[in-house]
Amino acid sequence: MTARLRVLVADDSAAARVLLQGILESDPQLEVVGQAVDGLEAVTLADRLAPDVITMDVDMPGIDGLEATRRIMASAPRPIVLVSGVFPPDDLDNSFRALEAGAVTLLGKPEGPGTPSFTREAAELVATVKLMAGVKLVRRSASRPQPGGEAPPGPETDRAAPPLRVVAIAASTGGPPALAAVLRALPAGWPVPVLVVQHIGAGFDTGLVRYLGDCTPLPVTLAEDRHPIGDPGVHVCPADRHLGVTAGERLSVIGGGPIDGYQPSANHLFRTVAGVYGPAAAGVVLTGMGRDGADGLLALRREGGLAIAQDQATSVVYGMPRQAVLRGAVDAVLAVEAIGPALAARLGPRRR
Repeated sequence: MTARLRVLVADDSAAARVLLQGILESDPQLEVVGQAVDGLEAVTLADRLAPDVITMDVDMPGIDGLEATRRIMASAPRPIVLVSGVFPPDDLDNSFRALEAGAVTLLGKPEGPGTPSFTREAAELVATVKLMAGVKLVRRSASRPQPGGEAPPGPETDRAAPPLRVVAIAASTGGPPALAAVLRALPAGWPVPVLVVQHIGAGFDTGLVRYLGDCTPLPVTLAEDRHPIGDPGVHVCPADRHLGVTAGERLSVIGGGPIDGYQPSANHLFRTVAGVYGPAAAGVVLTGMGRDGADGLLALRREGGLAIAQDQATSVVYGMPRQAVLRGAVDAVLAVEAIGPALAARLGPRRR
C-alpha cells in the first residue's frame, strides 16, 4: 500500500482546522499528521513532523503565516499552500508576501458544507495539496533584483520584426513571484503595455494588483473593458473574467464561462493579441499547472510575434510552459530573470 501524504494544518480557528482536516482526509491518499494553532507552533511542528505539505493560514496571532513561512523556508523547507481569507487588506497583502517568501500557491479558505462553492473548493484544495507535495522548492533571494539588471542572453532579435507594441503574459501556480521578477527586470522607462492573465481565486486579484504595483514603477490596475491600449502600464485580468484586445486597440474584459476549460483564459488573451498586433506582440507563458496558453501562444508565434516560455529550473510547476514547448509554440525557453531583457531587446532602437 502506498504511503499517504502527510499534511500539517496551521490555522488559529479550531473550526477551520476541523473543516480542513475533514476535507483533506476525505481523500485516502492524504493524512493530517498535525495541527498548529499559530505560526510559532507551525514552525515547531514543521521541523518535528517533517510533513510533505503544510496548509497555512495567513492571519494568525503572534507569529503570523507570513513570518512562519519565512522561518520554515529558512530552517525546514516544505511546500506551503496558503489557505487564506481574502477580504482583510493586510491579510491579502501578506498572502502575496508569503508567496514571495517561498509558499507555492494561494487558495481561498472553503466556507463550509452547504455553501454553493464548497464541493468545488474542497476538490481544489485536495488536488492542490496532492500536486504540491511533489513540487521542488524555489528558494527566494533576500535581495530583490533591480530593474534593468544583467541577465543571460535571450532569443536572437529578428531585425525585420517591427518594434514591440504590447506584451501578454500568462501564469498560474507560482505565478505572482514570477510576474514580479519579469516586471522588475524591465528597463527603466518601459514604453509598452503589459497584459496579464493569472489564474487566481476570486477576491485575490486586487491583492495581486497591489503586490505587482510594489514591484514596478509602472501603473498596475485591474483591466477595464474598452480601456484604450497604448500608454505603458500593467493591466491584470479580473479573476472571474477574460482579458483580450479588440481591433480598435482597446481592452476587452468579458465573462461567459471558461474558455478551453479556464477562466481567465490565457489562450483567449494570446489569440486576440495575435489577431490585433501580429508581429508587434510578445507572449510569455510562466509557471503553472495545466495547458492553458499553449494554443494561443502558437497562434501568436504564427503571426510573427515573439513567444517565450519560462524554463523548468525556475518554474514552481513546469506544466503550462512545458505544454507550450511541446506544442511548438515558443521561440525561446528562458530563466525567469532573463525574460525581461529578452522583451527589451524586441523594443527597437527608438523605444529603448
